[in-house]
Amino acid sequence: MNNDSLDTVLKKDARYQREAYNFVFEALEFTLKKIKEKRHISGQELLDGIRDYALQQFGPLAKMVFNKWGVHKTDDFGEIVFNLVNSGLLGKTEQDSKDDFKDRYDFETVFNSDKEEDLPQRHKGH
Repeated sequence: MNNDSLDTVLKKDARYQREAYNFVFEALEFTLKKIKEKRHISGQELLDGIRDYALQQFGPLAKMVFNKWGVHKTDDFGEIVFNLVNSGLLGKTEQDSKDDFKDRYDFETVFNSDKEEDLPQRHKGH
């Protein structure tokens, strides 16, 4: 990725931190490895990859990390992706649209840290 191009994107739209853009690229790579073929992926596929990669990387802190980066809902990832598309850093097909990212899942539900399996396990005897 060209840092100068990303700097230009960040100057045009300062809503999201650089880390959010970098995370989208990492999640894209993660998703392509997961589907085991090099091809265009849909917005929904990317959002699924973002969710899975975030849970792997940040666990129950994912929502907090995203919020720190300025990302509060799936629509924000659509904004990030299309900022990258408009700057030439990502490609798209005629079928792709920001609507592909609209209200796909709720961060509070998906990244809920209150689930028992997400809580740290206590060592026996403590």
